Amino acid sequence: MGKIPYGKVTTYGDIAEACGTRAAARTVGWALNGAKEYGLPCHRVVNRFGALTGKLYFGEISIMEDLLRSEGIEFDENGYVIMEKYLWVPSMKKY
Repeated sequence: MGKIPYGKVTTYGDIAEACGTRAAARTVGWALNGAKEYGLPCHRVVNRFGALTGKLYFGEISIMEDLLRSEGIEFDENGYVIMEKYLWVPSMKKY
């Protein structure tokens, strides 16, 4: 599974599915809460509707949105990422 590309987002469920079990989406969220300090693009992970459910973990509430906007990601009138345009789905590599 590669990094989430610049200018794209993925969902907690898509990451969980790529790891083998879509039902672990909440676990992915918990793991990402502490991972942003390690340089991972955690701001690119949104919920299945495009809502920024992890924004509280970035300190300032607007940081996640600001980072996404700086990558050219657009939001709809409800403040959700336009998923049809920016969704990237990781694939699981089998070794």
